[in-house]
Amino acid sequence: MILGLRTVIYPAPDLARAKRWYSEVLGQPPYFDQPFYVGFNVGGFELGLLPDGKPGTSGPQALWGVADAAAAHARLLALGATALEPVTEVGEGIKVAAVTDPFGNRLGIIENPVFDLKAVR
Repeated sequence: MILGLRTVIYPAPDLARAKRWYSEVLGQPPYFDQPFYVGFNVGGFELGLLPDGKPGTSGPQALWGVADAAAAHARLLALGATALEPVTEVGEGIKVAAVTDPFGNRLGIIENPVFDLKAVR
């Protein structure tokens, strides 16, 4: 049985640069920092950086929760990301957007007022 989102891993061939950028984006240092993997705790979930692999914007698409999609999208762009998908309302007040991080990965965000945090296990 699948229990829910636990970890999203982004390829990061320049691990030191990716660690600095994601530390700035997330406003915190990683909790796990090794040459083979860097992990950040993001609201109880993990954003991982792996030095192996090829960055890209296709494949699995995680959406990271934000309080304000427009503000978060603007901040990501200001920090060096590239616009990929504009902020779009998809119904029921839910807004989604995506950028390409400086390393070539898709970073999706979601403002979801109907998300039930108490349901997270």
